[in-house]
Amino acid sequence: MAQVKLVTSKWTLQRVLPFIFIIGGVIGLACAFIIMQEKLHLLANPNYKPSCSLNPVLSCGSVMESKQSHVFGFPNPFIGLAAFPMLATIGLAMLSGAKFKRWFWLGVEAGTIFAVGFITWLFFQSVYRIQALCIYCMIVWSVTIPIFLYTTLYNLREGHIATPARLKGLVGFAGRHHGDILVAWYLLIAAAILTHFWYYWKTLF
Repeated sequence: MAQVKLVTSKWTLQRVLPFIFIIGGVIGLACAFIIMQEKLHLLANPNYKPSCSLNPVLSCGSVMESKQSHVFGFPNPFIGLAAFPMLATIGLAMLSGAKFKRWFWLGVEAGTIFAVGFITWLFFQSVYRIQALCIYCMIVWSVTIPIFLYTTLYNLREGHIATPARLKGLVGFAGRHHGDILVAWYLLIAAAILTHFWYYWKTLF
């Protein structure tokens, strides 16, 4: 089994993951709550301008009024309102010394895979279809990515996810360069946003 750990011996995945869950869960919950509140204001008053609608690109209202904002028949923030508190609770439980079974961690992994897949789809839809960005949504994207990355690394390290022999080198590489992977992920998103909306950004200079 490939051992995956953070670069320093002090800050191991076992010690860091609870804080990632708690901080990410709190931030994600706060953003989901704000988005839901703004959505309710917009439903009550079609002329309402959300606080995060700042310009033609950073326009939460455009995102909230799109069909992509309620993919499953209800507003997307409901997912965050349910999932992020559970994540923060898991983090608190880990800090208190709780141990979870393999099936539990596989469930968490499945949830994070769904989450990162969903925010990737929303990113594509927001940038290339809706042609507008929601600030609070982007914050949710930014916390979901490390939650997925470090949950996966943890599950690989603990053996909850079996690592085929031919992939041990790749898993080891990911464990050693997790920070680089995270930064590269953020940079790819930033580059896509910068280039696609360059027609607007250049007017600000």
